[in-house]
Amino acid sequence: MSFTPDCHVERSRHIPGSTHRNATGFLDFASLGMTENLFARLGVYQDDSACSAAMNMAIDEALLEYATFPSIRFYRWHSPALSFGYFGRFSDVADHASARDVVRRWTGGGIVFHGDDLTYSIVIPVSDAVCNESSMSLYEKIHRALVNAFNGIGKRAVVAGGVDFRGIAAAMRTAVSASGYNCFANPVRADVMIDSRKIAGSAQRRTRRGLLQQGSIQGVELENGLAERFAEELSTNCEPRSLPKAVHCRAREIAARKYATDAWLRKR
Repeated sequence: MSFTPDCHVERSRHIPGSTHRNATGFLDFASLGMTENLFARLGVYQDDSACSAAMNMAIDEALLEYATFPSIRFYRWHSPALSFGYFGRFSDVADHASARDVVRRWTGGGIVFHGDDLTYSIVIPVSDAVCNESSMSLYEKIHRALVNAFNGIGKRAVVAGGVDFRGIAAAMRTAVSASGYNCFANPVRADVMIDSRKIAGSAQRRTRRGLLQQGSIQGVELENGLAERFAEELSTNCEPRSLPKAVHCRAREIAARKYATDAWLRKR
């Protein structure tokens, strides 16, 4: 996935100092003051119950509806799946529908293949001060935390730079409207890279309730406590939690009404 606002996402603001890059062209987060933990408190949902693609999307949306403080959810898929962005065209993924559980995301971005990846979602309620930051700033800071987690397990990860903040939304919308594309073949600014290869990207949606960021980590060894390290890089006050029954019930409603329907899948 790559950062793409949809029609309900706040337009990203230019961040002072956004041109601060080191000699390699990667973002210099130290100079931007992005080395501190992002959240004062973070709920951590390690969701080991592999769900359908529609249900996974619905749980993320339900978590945003019920959120009272920031949380991260790590999850798996019950079968090989494919998610594509809100602006994507079903015709670009139709050939995969017989072999994969295909779903249109609520967030933007391109085509992501799921199954062996570590998928996560972060919700930030509008009541949390962090939600006031620009979408691009949050995207970068979350990925910086992931880079730190990778470095902590001995993998040299970096955050890609080189694309102007204000040009990202237009560039990605153009890419999606032109054709379907594999997110992991098209790194953009602030995606996570190892050995010049994209291994993590995300997409966002901002609503009156807050912000949802969905991300996928793939193409690397996912053991060695990466998920736990990622959460701890986001906050020193992590609270392991179980998904509330109310969230599951609401998610089933959302899945049946939206994500599992042909009307949503073939929206474009």
